Amino acid sequence: MWEIITTAVVGLIVGLIARFVLPGKDPMGLLMTMVLGIAGSFVGKYLGMNILHLSRNASTGWIMSILGAVLVLFLYRLVSGRKSS
Repeated sequence: MWEIITTAVVGLIVGLIARFVLPGKDPMGLLMTMVLGIAGSFVGKYLGMNILHLSRNASTGWIMSILGAVLVLFLYRLVSGRKSS
């Protein structure tokens, strides 16, 4: 149970940071921001571990999670046709 809560909170934090790094008008609520952060964490972890061969330490995890969430947000905007300004 705590793992789910921790994942949701970390996803929300990562999603908020990604939306701050890549500003623009997105009609996302907190739930979609959380989903963005969780998806970005998975993408960042996959890219970091399998493609870039990074170690599994906490700072690398946070950085790759944020970069993954920025990538997911960018792709979301690209697919949905939203402008980033």
